[in-house]
Amino acid sequence: MQDRNFDDMAEKFSRNIYGTTKGRIRQAVLGQDLQELLQTLPQRPLRILDAGGGEGQMACELAALGHQVLLCDLSGEMIRRAEAAAVEKGVSGNMQFVQCPAQHIAEHLEQPVDLILFHAVIEWLAEPRQALAALVDCLAPGGALSLMFYNIHGLVMRHMILGNFGHVEAGVPKIKKSSLLPDHPLEPAQVYQWLEELGMQISGKTGVRVFHDYLRNRQQHKQDFDELLALEQRYCRQEPFVSLGRYIHVMAHKPILKDEL
Repeated sequence: MQDRNFDDMAEKFSRNIYGTTKGRIRQAVLGQDLQELLQTLPQRPLRILDAGGGEGQMACELAALGHQVLLCDLSGEMIRRAEAAAVEKGVSGNMQFVQCPAQHIAEHLEQPVDLILFHAVIEWLAEPRQALAALVDCLAPGGALSLMFYNIHGLVMRHMILGNFGHVEAGVPKIKKSSLLPDHPLEPAQVYQWLEELGMQISGKTGVRVFHDYLRNRQQHKQDFDELLALEQRYCRQEPFVSLGRYIHVMAHKPILKDEL
C-alpha cells in the first residue's frame, strides 16, 4: 500500500470538498474547536505545523492571527494552491511550504512546534500509527495536536440509511479506486488508543458532520444551511453524535514531564 497523493485529483478535491456545504460545516466546526484549543497554549505567536495541509484554508487563518505556520503536503499541486492562497490572503510572510510526506517533516523542522494540525490525512496513509507517532515526536512538551480522521462508524451508518446491507456485511470496501472516499476509514477506539500509547492526553472530541450527510433530502443542505449548521454545532460535542460524525476531531496535549519544567 502507498500513501495517497492528490496531484491527479486536486481540482476534484477542491470542488467536491472545500466548495460544498459539507466543507463549510467542516471549516466552521473545526474553527470553533481551534479557537478554544489556542486558548490552552502560550499566548504568543505559535510555531504551527499543518501536516498534509492541502490548499491551506486553516493554515492561512492561523497565519492571519500572527502565528508562524509550516504547511507540508505530499502533493506538489496542493502546495502550489496553498502558496497561491497565502499570497491572495496576504499571509505569506507567516508561512512556509514543504513538499514531503507528513511523517518525514522532522527533517525540515529546526525545533519542536506548539500545535500540529493533522486533518483528514491519516485515513489515506498506509501506516497511520507510524505517521502519528512521527508527528507526536515533533510536538513540544505542553503542545497540542488537532487530529481529524474519517470515522468508519459514520460510513457504516450512511450505507445502512441507503439500504446497502450487502456492502455493510462485506465490511464497506472501497468501490472506486479514484474516488474521494478515504482508503482506510478508522475505528475511533483504535485512534484514541494510539494517542494514549504515544503518551498524549485527550482533551476533547467533536463529531464533524453529525447530521448533514444523513439527510435524505439533499436540497436541505443549501436551503436550510443556517439551521443545519446551528444544529451541527449544538450537538457535535456530545454523544452519541460525536461517534456518528463522518469525521471525528480529537484534540490532545503532550504532557510536560517534571524534568522539563
